[in-house]
Amino acid sequence: MIFSSVTTTATATFTSTTNPSLLPHSIYLPSISLPFKSTSKPPLRPFSRLRIRSIDAAQPFDYESQLQSQYIQSTSLKIAIIGFGNFGQFLAKAFVRHNHTLLLYSRTDYSHIARQLNAHFYTDIHDLCEEHPDVVLISTSILSTESVLKSIPFQRLKRSTLFVDVLSVKEFPRNLFFKYLPQEFDILCTHPMFGPESGKESWVGLPFVYDKVRLENDDEERVTRVGRFLDIFAKEGCRMVEMSCAEHDIYAAGSQFVTHTMGRVLERFGVESSPINTKGYETLLDLVENTKEDSFELYYGLFMYNKNSLEQLERLDMAFEAIKKDLFGRLHQVYRKQLFGNSEEEKRTLRTVQKLLPNAAPVEPPKES
Repeated sequence: MIFSSVTTTATATFTSTTNPSLLPHSIYLPSISLPFKSTSKPPLRPFSRLRIRSIDAAQPFDYESQLQSQYIQSTSLKIAIIGFGNFGQFLAKAFVRHNHTLLLYSRTDYSHIARQLNAHFYTDIHDLCEEHPDVVLISTSILSTESVLKSIPFQRLKRSTLFVDVLSVKEFPRNLFFKYLPQEFDILCTHPMFGPESGKESWVGLPFVYDKVRLENDDEERVTRVGRFLDIFAKEGCRMVEMSCAEHDIYAAGSQFVTHTMGRVLERFGVESSPINTKGYETLLDLVENTKEDSFELYYGLFMYNKNSLEQLERLDMAFEAIKKDLFGRLHQVYRKQLFGNSEEEKRTLRTVQKLLPNAAPVEPPKES
């Protein structure tokens, strides 16, 4: 084994940190002969301070995104939808577009649809109320509204909760709210006068009727909350119409109920498309398509819980009978002329002239040539 003699000289330089007045000095170690192969090592360098040249622009917490998130949270409402059927799902999609938090409850399990909307679905209404929603929206059928209100545990909600309905009649739910809701709750009665079919493309220009039935105007937070809820429909382009519940039912009976009635009559009649459809006939077909999508339960609710609907139904019946009378009356005249000719008309004319004569003398009938 061959060993080479290596001479190593180490120099250490340091500065006293305890006494800054001392000058730096060096210590020289004696040369040592080591019995191993020679290896070259770089000389030791004194430590230098680290300098930060740049900072990555992509920070993990962007200030602007934080501000945007805080703004969304400050303007977001926690909306509970009770009755997550066809119409409730239709409204929920709009609420999600405006960054509101949704709490959903329905007798039928729609949890798979709730997951698509990134919303929470509850099978127990008590659990939903424990989340203290800002707004409770009733989107049930007209016939089941009262039983649903009775089942809500109001004691689990905040005393400042806003209750909203979207039923097609207004005086009926308003009276139920007065009957069952605690006095501390705010009440907003609304009616989006469109549905999943008529509003599937856009809500621009479609009427949205509302009535601020009970609102604590002295509480700025409550007033702002109602404004945020109405802004959902205003920002979607709806034509906002503030109207009392009584006025709404009068107008709705003359428009919505009559529309549903004519659509169902034509459906029973059996209108069908043909190769020579006119524009008017196409309108009738569209009317049938729009009305038959709604359940008969809704139509019955429009009749049963709007006191003005019966009057409209009677007016429709009278109008139909009047038209029939006009048609058959004209037809009767045609038949008389065909059966009796002009003799009957001449006799009627003579009788009229005789009544006009002062001495009531009989008038000789005209001689035939």
